[in-house]
Amino acid sequence: MSNILLAQAAEPANINAGLAAIGYGLGAIGPGIGVGLIFAAVINGTARQPEAQGKLQGIGFSTFVLTEVLALIGIVIYFIASA
Repeated sequence: MSNILLAQAAEPANINAGLAAIGYGLGAIGPGIGVGLIFAAVINGTARQPEAQGKLQGIGFSTFVLTEVLALIGIVIYFIASA
């Protein structure tokens, strides 16, 4: 019985999933800050020039989508690395 326990203890632990989760967490900080900056600029621009609200919102949402693609790519890489 002790031989079985020793054989199980000798196997290396798989830490890829934990490291991938930490990497994704750090990688999600960038898009989070980016989204905040994008909409802060849209609100600021709308407050300064209300007639440009439609144009600013269009630009804001298109850059929001581009920023969120980075987070989606990060989560795909997380699932690939943790497998």
